[in-house]
Amino acid sequence: MKIGYIFAGQGAQKSGMGKEFYDHFEASRVVYDRANLALGYDLKTLCFHGSQEELNKTEITQPAILTTSIAILKAFETKIDMIPAAVAGLSLGEYSAHVSAGSLQFEDAVQLVKKRGAFMQNAVPLGIGGMTALTGVTPETVEEIVAEASAYGIVEVCNFNSTQQIVLGGELVALEKAGEIAKEKGAKRVVPLAVSAPFHTSMLSKAETELAEVLETVSFEKMNTPVISNVDGRIVSSEERIKHYLAKQVTSAVQWVDCIKSMKMMGIDTLVEFGPGNALSSFVAKIDRSIKVLSIHNLESFHEAISYIKDQSDLHKAI
Repeated sequence: MKIGYIFAGQGAQKSGMGKEFYDHFEASRVVYDRANLALGYDLKTLCFHGSQEELNKTEITQPAILTTSIAILKAFETKIDMIPAAVAGLSLGEYSAHVSAGSLQFEDAVQLVKKRGAFMQNAVPLGIGGMTALTGVTPETVEEIVAEASAYGIVEVCNFNSTQQIVLGGELVALEKAGEIAKEKGAKRVVPLAVSAPFHTSMLSKAETELAEVLETVSFEKMNTPVISNVDGRIVSSEERIKHYLAKQVTSAVQWVDCIKSMKMMGIDTLVEFGPGNALSSFVAKIDRSIKVLSIHNLESFHEAISYIKDQSDLHKAI
């Protein structure tokens, strides 16, 4: 068994996230307390008792999901002592991946993603842009859809979530037209997403520039395990390249399919998903069903994952 870690992105937020871990693990409590001190406000209470409307505000969503993901990771580390073969995270989750790899300090990460969220939110006025998920169309067909819909405004591929789900982002008029064209070309589903901006498109170039400036003030340490970048689905080659990848990620399509394929090529056959939801396990199942995914998002799934890993370890020792 060769294990990799994957970390949740935006969209997994919900009231009460992480509270079970805070209540049961000192290691998790420390994470939330450190987040509160780093941010200068009570993120912990927002995570545990905040309204969905509050949690959906991008500059709150991003530090909330990162903090919850790391709190779950720290609880996991009290039971399992291992260094994963590689780590990756979906969009925002890439920051959690760097924290887990030791290349980014938690306090720096939580402050960074708060600013990242604000930059991304403010780059495009509300009501101008959005995102739409398409299922049941090939990448080649999506290229045709984008080409035709671009006559009506900006529309780009922004997420390759799985081989069966591709997300478009851009101006609302062009996205609506893209949805109509997608249905004509046989898309099974066309779902406008509940987001406030066209993330991972060229429309966020201002946010990329602002984030790049902030990243220059942050120190990155040696990665103790390989980190896979969303930008190209490959291992980040050096610590000097981390800033480039994290800035470029804001306007680049998330190459999640390639991230998972890279992990598979490394021999990884088991992934542990950390975060308040389990969307990544669904994506991985559609990319490569031979990869086992242990999604840890509540206490029940936590204990199931721990038991599975320990059972597999005991089995290998016996063999």
